[in-house]
Amino acid sequence: NRLHATDVTSSSFRLMWPKLLSQETGYYTLEYAPAADLARKRTQQVSGAHTSLLLSDLAPETTYEVALIPESNVHYFPPQTTRVTTLAEEISPVQVLISESGPRSFHVSWAPVLDSVISYQVLYGPLPGNSVKVLEVDGKHNSTVVEHLAPNTTYLVTVTAIYRSGKEKSLSAKACTQEGERLL
Repeated sequence: NRLHATDVTSSSFRLMWPKLLSQETGYYTLEYAPAADLARKRTQQVSGAHTSLLLSDLAPETTYEVALIPESNVHYFPPQTTRVTTLAEEISPVQVLISESGPRSFHVSWAPVLDSVISYQVLYGPLPGNSVKVLEVDGKHNSTVVEHLAPNTTYLVTVTAIYRSGKEKSLSAKACTQEGERLL
């Protein structure tokens, strides 16, 4: 029954600890920092009534040193420490869907949408060929419409997720535009 972490993700974890204090007898000071860079320490004060806290906005694949210091006005409690390593970033996108295909446009959507993604780049170009165009899409969105295309053409569409950490992950799909309107 010591300080420990649960619900670990790439950007958060929940700390749990035994009940040492109460609202009346004191509060906790929580300190945490990446083990590789202890100068980036963050400090938080937590009411004595709490026995858990969610830490978020963390870096992926990073080991954090965590110290819980009970600040009691009744007893001395030694600080409790633990080390928690966040998970690797979720791989995104895991699917790219092409829909609403017309002669000159189609709709591209992808999943999942992750908080750790700052923006998406949608690259598209006809096959075979090497003329590629790029659309920038905000990280909060998961779809866009690609327009001004040639009818009856196969396009290679690549969606690249650009993470806050600077990493990139891509996934491609093929899309075909419809034949143009025929004159009778």
